[in-house]
Amino acid sequence: MSPTLSCTTLRRLDIQGFDEIPVEQLARVAPWLRLTFGLCAALATAGTVLASPVLLWLLVPLALAGAVSPVHPFDLLYNHGLRHLTGTPALPRRGAPSRFACGVGAVWLAVTAWMFQSGATVAGYALGTLLSATAILVSTTDICLPSMVFRVLSRWHPAPDRAKEVAS
Repeated sequence: MSPTLSCTTLRRLDIQGFDEIPVEQLARVAPWLRLTFGLCAALATAGTVLASPVLLWLLVPLALAGAVSPVHPFDLLYNHGLRHLTGTPALPRRGAPSRFACGVGAVWLAVTAWMFQSGATVAGYALGTLLSATAILVSTTDICLPSMVFRVLSRWHPAPDRAKEVAS
């Protein structure tokens, strides 16, 4: 039995920039697309809880790499390791909305790290908590707020037939 996607999940993944990936292929890797965001959320949360500018600064180049490349460094952990254990296919390349989200994350991480580093601990905790919550949201529900902003700014409209692929 092949995995399936709900219309809601498909819409959320399309918003992230996976709208060019065939639904059947996307269904096989959909849960694993959350891995990168989950790892980012865990590390950003740890950096915030520990008020560690060092940990947050270490995440900035990873987020920047995710912004400029269609393959996030954490996707490589899955593509070159974990997928061989799970018997699942490689993750598809990330589209512009997901890369935009990584760019937003890089800036957000840098500002949060700078807040902790400069002694503005309350601002650091506030920014870090919001960043962690945003990353946790996408890693648990596929709702990516920065991708939604990208889609609004780009005036994107989903393909009308795409949801029919799930329904059939």
